Amino acid sequence: MRLISLLIFFITVATGTVAQSNNLNGTWMPVKEQIGDAELPLAAFEKQRLTISDSTYTFVAESTDKGLLQYSGTDKMDIYGTEGVNNGKHFTAIYKFENEALTICYNLVGDVYPEAFDTKGKPLYLLCVFKRE
Repeated sequence: MRLISLLIFFITVATGTVAQSNNLNGTWMPVKEQIGDAELPLAAFEKQRLTISDSTYTFVAESTDKGLLQYSGTDKMDIYGTEGVNNGKHFTAIYKFENEALTICYNLVGDVYPEAFDTKGKPLYLLCVFKRE
């Protein structure tokens, strides 16, 4: 009986994570980007696009970057580059989906998850706010 309860718990958690990630499916365009203490001008990111499809992503800017997404709970993700400039790299991030906006705060070192959606004083943290295209 205990084993069945544990299986139901793990299936529920896994399904919840997939359901959350499905809310993120689609193509996203950035409307705000900040790295460290600097807010980037619109010209720096206006042609970028992020496409999420469950556990994969494609990021198009000057070149194309592709990889895998792994969700932890409802607010953390691990990003693994598999093609492009980030091939072989691992980034950690926190995210939220509110009011039709997707906000992601990336730690470009990938050693710990950001604790807040804030990059001030953290030169290798990148904050992006996206709207669905």
